[in-house]
Amino acid sequence: MSVRQSLLVLLAEQDRHGYQLRQEFELRTGGTWPINIGQIYTTINRLQRDGLVVEAGRQDDGSVVYSLTDAGRQEAGRWWSTPVDRSAPAREELAIKLALAITSPGVDLRAVLGRQRIESLRALQTYTQHKRRLPIRPTGAELARLLVLDSLIFAVEAEVRWLDQIEQRLSAGLPPSEVPPTDHPRGGPPSGGGLAGPLEGSPVGDIESPIKEHS
Repeated sequence: MSVRQSLLVLLAEQDRHGYQLRQEFELRTGGTWPINIGQIYTTINRLQRDGLVVEAGRQDDGSVVYSLTDAGRQEAGRWWSTPVDRSAPAREELAIKLALAITSPGVDLRAVLGRQRIESLRALQTYTQHKRRLPIRPTGAELARLLVLDSLIFAVEAEVRWLDQIEQRLSAGLPPSEVPPTDHPRGGPPSGGGLAGPLEGSPVGDIESPIKEHS
């Protein structure tokens, strides 16, 4: 997630002050990634330093309104026209954790896998429940929310299949190239059908959602 580029494209639409940027960011991304107002202003300060943003004025309450420079508008346009770089993957905490667990003495890798599977299925159940609450034909902010939820659901489904494959490799003692892929997440929905409703046979019940609701 790039807060820097997100603020640039929001300012490309119209001038805004910090709290408006925060509110618009959370609304447009379905409230999935709450952002601290301190991070908003820290990022704006860096954008000003780089010559991409300037102060456009102040409101009656003293709030500073920000605007893009020509360079800022060009930077925002480049973000839309440039694909996200996948050649240098971000550090993924779970992959690092499991890679270290395999070679760390005294660590019960199967226990680590089991706890992670429960947590991943918990998240998957939550996301599918939230998806079911959306209208059949969402528009605007609800459509944006659906897009984000689908991304999260697909990612967690893939994560659970990966956890199952790790267990298969541990059990079989086979090299990675000889281990057959897992058909579907254990305790989760089969591949291709996991987006319709809540999980059946999930080890968790009603849980508090990590996603904020919007009226």
